[in-house]
Amino acid sequence: MRSIWNGAISFGLVSIPIKLVNATESHSISFRQIHLDDGGRIRYRKVCELDGEEVPSAEIGKGYEEADGSVIPITDEDLAQLPLATAKTIEIMSFVPADEIDPLQMDAAYYLAANGATAAKPYTLLREALKRSRKVAIAKYALRGRERLGMLRVVDDVIAMHGLLWPDEIRAPEGVAPEVTVSVREAELDLADALMATLGEVDMASLHDDYRDAVEAMIAAKAGGGFEPVEAEREPAGGQVIDLMAALEKSVRAAKASRGEGDADAAGAGAGAADAGAGGEVTPLRRKARGAGAAAPKTVGGKKSTAASAKKTSASASAATKKKSTTGKSSATKSTSGAAAAAKKSGAAAKKSAMPRKRSSA
Repeated sequence: MRSIWNGAISFGLVSIPIKLVNATESHSISFRQIHLDDGGRIRYRKVCELDGEEVPSAEIGKGYEEADGSVIPITDEDLAQLPLATAKTIEIMSFVPADEIDPLQMDAAYYLAANGATAAKPYTLLREALKRSRKVAIAKYALRGRERLGMLRVVDDVIAMHGLLWPDEIRAPEGVAPEVTVSVREAELDLADALMATLGEVDMASLHDDYRDAVEAMIAAKAGGGFEPVEAEREPAGGQVIDLMAALEKSVRAAKASRGEGDADAAGAGAGAADAGAGGEVTPLRRKARGAGAAAPKTVGGKKSTAASAKKTSASASAATKKKSTTGKSSATKSTSGAAAAAKKSGAAAKKSAMPRKRSSA
């Protein structure tokens, strides 16, 4: 593999000459811009604004444009003479656990190859030290006109370096999360866990780009003159309320069927959920009855209401309406005040005292 940068790893007082090699490559299909009328290639030409002449790549350099429009020429020699220790050195600053690196910081990946026989010993020393410590090295290096942050780790028997974005280059995820408050039930989480367990793990080496295969097949068919476009089947989007429980259940069954495990029930949770395609209605979960008997009494206004208590209340009300007080009202509403009771007692005593006087006069 062709190296894109030569330098050294600075590991304390140890210097390891290395070559930087791209660890990844792009397999995406490139298209050219053409003139639709005649198929002619559309090219971009680099033209000088001052004389209007096309300029070859050998005569093109770098320049920094000031706010007033003036341009300051910058050469590769100028950049090489910058007083930076990282200009030709990958300077290791510290060693940290790999899980402390945010995957959002990951950028391009490179292999670091030992440059020469003298580099084999210190290269192997650093590699084995990284293996035994189970840590990664954080380093700074300069590449393509700027200083960068990197992470060194071991891949098989090679030291690999991942370019890292600087912390201030990671944008805060403001306004990305849903703004509404959503509650997730335990039964839904249980089904999600069941789906994750059913899907299981995947062999990363078996994954490939289906879109690229389809584009290559289309290009080959067009080249042979036998291409016939086929419209892909698309499911209608929107306009349907999805029963989340039923959709999870259906997903678990489909995943098990694709793995040859049969159509098993989904994790025992949400067993009464309807099929996801049944009109898009939300089917609530049914709760099991308490015990083997009848359902528990309903609670109304904080008091229990049963058939027996309702019957008793009705009978009491009927009996109460048969009694009438001197005021024409039901006896159930007569006053229990102390003054009324005292007046009644006083009247009874006066009547009793009058009776003996009536007999003596006779």
